[in-house]
Parts: sequence; C-alpha cells; structure tokens
Amino acid sequence: MKLSYKISYYILYALFAVILIVLGMFYFGGEMAEPVVPELSNPANTEALIYLMYVLLGSAIAVTVLAFVFQFGAALKENPVKAIKSLIGVLLLVAVLVVAWFGGSEEALVLPGYDGTDNVPFWLKLTDMFLYSIYFLLVVTIASMIFSTVKRRFS
Repeated sequence: MKLSYKISYYILYALFAVILIVLGMFYFGGEMAEPVVPELSNPANTEALIYLMYVLLGSAIAVTVLAFVFQFGAALKENPVKAIKSLIGVLLLVAVLVVAWFGGSEEALVLPGYDGTDNVPFWLKLTDMFLYSIYFLLVVTIASMIFSTVKRRFS
C-alpha cells in the first residue's frame, strides 16, 4: 500500500471523528444560557461548528490551490501549450466570481436580534458572490450532464 494512500486514509477517518464529535456537541450540547434570539433554538456549541466549517473550507481551498499549482508546474514541463490551455478554466472561474461580485447587493439585511458587525456591504457582496457562483456552476453542471448524455446517444 502506498504511503500517500495510508496517510490520506488516516486523515479521512480523523476528520470523520472530529466532525462527528463537533456535530454531537452541537446537537446534544443543550441550549445557550443567554439566547441570541429568544424565539429560536440557540444551540450551545454553534461557534465550534462554525469554526470547524472555516477550518474545513480553508483546508479544501489550500489543498485545491496547491494541487493545481503542482499539476500546472508538471504540465508546464511536459507540454507548455497544454498547460497554458488548462488556465482557461481557472480564468473562467475568476470571471464568474468577478461578475457575481458586482451582481451582489450591498443593502443591509433586517435581522431581528442580530447586533453583530457582519451586516456590512463587503460581507453581503461576498455572500451574494458565493451564492450566485454556486447557482451558475449548478446550472453549468446540469447542462453538461444533459449535453453529454444527448451527445452520447447520437454518437
């Protein structure tokens, strides 16, 4: 068995364990002593779950970027033209993010019981950018699935 396979195997199960522990804390940890919004459920370990999601998202982004850089570097040595063509996908993704950013709203949300500092134009536009990008990529994925099925039927 390869060493990289063993390492990824153990990391996967360690992540499963951490996720299950944090989810258990969230679902079975009770309610906050002083609820943020009295009318709603306020689980005691919400922050732990949010921080876990930050760590997982950051790790996924870091691994994706590192893998792309190493793969691009290897492809650049073998076939520079093909490597440059592989940048088209990244540039299209950046274009989608930029368009989605400018399509986002800066209007502050009315959130009962929320007195935090995150209801500002930057975070609102960033959230809209992520949502619009997800919608766009979902439509592209579904269209690609349909197109490939139709193409396969008529080929």
